[in-house]
Amino acid sequence: MKTIKLSGLVVATALLAFSCNKPSETVETTEAQEVAAAEGKSLEIVPEATTIAWRGYKPAGQHFGKIPAVEGTLAVQGEEITGGKFTFDITGLKIEDMEETDESYGKLWGHLQSPDFFDAANHPQATFEITSVEPFKEGDEIADQEQFATDNTPKAASELSPANPTHWISGNLTMRGTTKNIKFPAAVSLENGAVTAKAGFNIDRTAWGLAYGDEATAVDKAKDKFIYNTVSLTLDVKAAE
Repeated sequence: MKTIKLSGLVVATALLAFSCNKPSETVETTEAQEVAAAEGKSLEIVPEATTIAWRGYKPAGQHFGKIPAVEGTLAVQGEEITGGKFTFDITGLKIEDMEETDESYGKLWGHLQSPDFFDAANHPQATFEITSVEPFKEGDEIADQEQFATDNTPKAASELSPANPTHWISGNLTMRGTTKNIKFPAAVSLENGAVTAKAGFNIDRTAWGLAYGDEATAVDKAKDKFIYNTVSLTLDVKAAE
């Protein structure tokens, strides 16, 4: 496996998307890959500092929020990250663009938990497990995906990305019982024995079976009655001894 080299106390900031001769994709998605052997010292995640922020889009508006982390580890050998796994609580999903006391909050939360989306009764957790890591090289680029234009077109990869990605991270993302491997740039730092990593990217939710309101049909697009398949995710991870 290729590992992350953490040079010095702090290795950069920032992140995002994917190019590698696939300009129409914002993140590389493939079938599940073999998990990396986690060698070296095991660091525990700091749950209050580890989250997935999500943002969904439809022509008439956007919704966004966070999914909390419940457990996870990051393996570090010297100044190299060799593996890691993080578990997130779908049932703890928060919607941040409306008040929890609003009736609409409960309706949307229930819909997201339902079989139309996460099917949380059967799949209450999501996981991300590292499969490989490699340096973000000079000349690597962030590619934006062409989107159907409305007042709420999904954010582009370049908009989500901080300035200076340090590495490509590949890992198996499991949601709703489906596992796909995704590859994205990330910014990683090591300071005072703690590792932080930040990444932001777009995924096609339908690859994991979250297909409600699929934007595929021309009729729905003509009527602006669809939900974008693109969902923006921002991953923040902190792990320490």
